[in-house]
Amino acid sequence: MSHDATATSSDASALPPSSPLDAFETDTPSSSGEGEKTRMQRLLVDQRATFAIAPMPSAEVRRGWLAGLRDALKSHEAALITAISADFGHRSAHETRLAEMVPTFEGIRHARRHLKGWMKPSIRHVSAAFQPASARVVYQPLGVVGIIVPWNYPLYLALGPLITALSAGNRVMIKMSEFTPATAEALRVMLAEAFDEMQVAVVTGEADVAAAFSALPFDHLLFTGSTAVGKHVMRAAADNLTPVTLELGGKSPVIMSRALMADEAQRREAASRLAFGKGMNAGQTCVAPDYVLCAEDQVADLVQALGASFQRFYPCFADTLDYSRIINQRQYDRLSEVLSDALAKGATVTPLVEGPSWNDPVLVEKRLMPPLALLNVTDEMQVMQDEIFGPLLPIVGLPAAADELAAAMAYVNVRPRPLALYYFGHDKAGQQRVMEGTHAGGMCLNDTLLHVAQDDMPFGGIGPSGMGHYHGHEGFLTLSKAKGVFAKGRLNGAKLMYPPYAEGVAGRAIHGLIRRLLMR
Repeated sequence: MSHDATATSSDASALPPSSPLDAFETDTPSSSGEGEKTRMQRLLVDQRATFAIAPMPSAEVRRGWLAGLRDALKSHEAALITAISADFGHRSAHETRLAEMVPTFEGIRHARRHLKGWMKPSIRHVSAAFQPASARVVYQPLGVVGIIVPWNYPLYLALGPLITALSAGNRVMIKMSEFTPATAEALRVMLAEAFDEMQVAVVTGEADVAAAFSALPFDHLLFTGSTAVGKHVMRAAADNLTPVTLELGGKSPVIMSRALMADEAQRREAASRLAFGKGMNAGQTCVAPDYVLCAEDQVADLVQALGASFQRFYPCFADTLDYSRIINQRQYDRLSEVLSDALAKGATVTPLVEGPSWNDPVLVEKRLMPPLALLNVTDEMQVMQDEIFGPLLPIVGLPAAADELAAAMAYVNVRPRPLALYYFGHDKAGQQRVMEGTHAGGMCLNDTLLHVAQDDMPFGGIGPSGMGHYHGHEGFLTLSKAKGVFAKGRLNGAKLMYPPYAEGVAGRAIHGLIRRLLMR
């Protein structure tokens, strides 16, 4: 997802075709882009003016906003599920409920329950030199927050940040992906039922609109997408000194411990959890397992266990209604090129479900790409260089070593820091080593994906996989201004430090005391 801060519709075709999460990429300019740019500029001005009238909404007002969002989501559930499926060509209603509806409702519930505590000023220490006085930190709304939404989870990645922004008392503008037009319209209708546009507004449009949106002088900008475009978003925001939260991606690794793999029951269970994480939304998930590190003499056992799990999930793959389509032809072609590149450079492919081959015309027409294990992969292959964002799963066999876990960690640590890291192994010592010895935005032990759904944990990347957090309390802090307030009473002990300094016996005594007590 790459765009230049000054990009217009005329240069959108220059965007890299390998970018998987592109809210900016497009092959054709928007016919209504100029009108939408004018509209969003007016919206920002109007939202700022409305915010200035009530810059510190009470907890009850904010809880009311969240309750209104919850009620609107309930009444529009069917319409949103239908719209998302239409944008994908098909996505299971059950998967949309699990991956988008459930975490949104949970996020609303968590925020409403904890909001008063989050808003409560925190009392801070005042040192003896400045007594008598008090200090506290108050949490103020920032103003107007911009949210740029990708196409892969268009509901949750719009409403999750919205919940955080509303909890912090802000006004919000949401830019939806041009690749999910049906969802964008359904969400616009839903939000219009719950909010006036001066509170929450939806913006649509092609790449030129997205580029212009990122250049608006928001009080905070939250972007979900690729690392490449994240750099351009940050560059555009820098012109306005707009702070950014970037939820990017990268190649999230899975490390399989030898002890777990050696136990058949544990191996089957781990493979089931791994297959669920990779199969969700056909792998089009920012924290999807991107590649697996496994002892090379256990690779065959892992492939067999993964195949059994995927086959159990999708027993009649060509006709399944439980597996998502690839979002559009551009993304399908990108994945096909990545796979072809790997095969041409010596990789071997093992289907993980029974049925037609991945390039069967029936599946190609449906944009239905089955989960595929790729073996004998090398760093020269695109599949090991770029975030996959699809159902391809490279498995890297590590040579036998005295300390195989150290070898796996070294493999991960020489690569860009990922958004997620997954370790399968029940040994506490191994878990501790991986937690302390690797860096990632988040981590699961003996599972995948589910750390994202924990409302009371921060979620965000590190380095190339992002910056900042927007879940739970940490998200509230991100979208609030923590303002320190120092308060003096009628008495002023500090005047003893006023000039003229060290004059007379009393002055010398006071400054001598300061040196002895405060300069230690």
